[in-house]
Amino acid sequence: PSLPGTAVDVSLTDMGGMMGPGGMMGPGGMMGPGGMMGPGIMSNRNGYGMPGMGMMQMSVNPRTVPAGAVSLKVYNQGFVAHEALVMPLNTDQAVEQRPIGPDGKIDESGSLGEASRTCGAGEGDGIAPGTAGWTTLTLAPGRYEVLCNIAGHYGWGMYSELDVTPGH
Repeated sequence: PSLPGTAVDVSLTDMGGMMGPGGMMGPGGMMGPGGMMGPGIMSNRNGYGMPGMGMMQMSVNPRTVPAGAVSLKVYNQGFVAHEALVMPLNTDQAVEQRPIGPDGKIDESGSLGEASRTCGAGEGDGIAPGTAGWTTLTLAPGRYEVLCNIAGHYGWGMYSELDVTPGH
């Protein structure tokens, strides 16, 4: 659809079946929590994945936009459902520094909005593989983290920074 404001393309990718329950790196899999190489060996701080391995990725293009209406067009190019949640970053905070709870998620308090509806705007149950979702937010100048908060995804590397500059 035609969306207002500055358009930002958000691309979501993953390694598919290897990641899910029963997959080699998912819960119960050989390298996931409960597997022979489970937590503490190759997993991140919430027991999912291997930090820095890029098992899941989120890219934001462009990474810098002017303040005002910003429309996120979120494309799920992976094999499992994803979402894109927008959270402000403090001046001294970097991406991937949010604490992850035992459920594999971060606290969504302070979220400014999300795209998590398959072929629709706003909140839903996740964007299905091979489809898109979108949302339009009014963003003030500052730094923002765009992330997927489906269990384990943030810890697997599904986050990116979006910088908003003063308007023209």
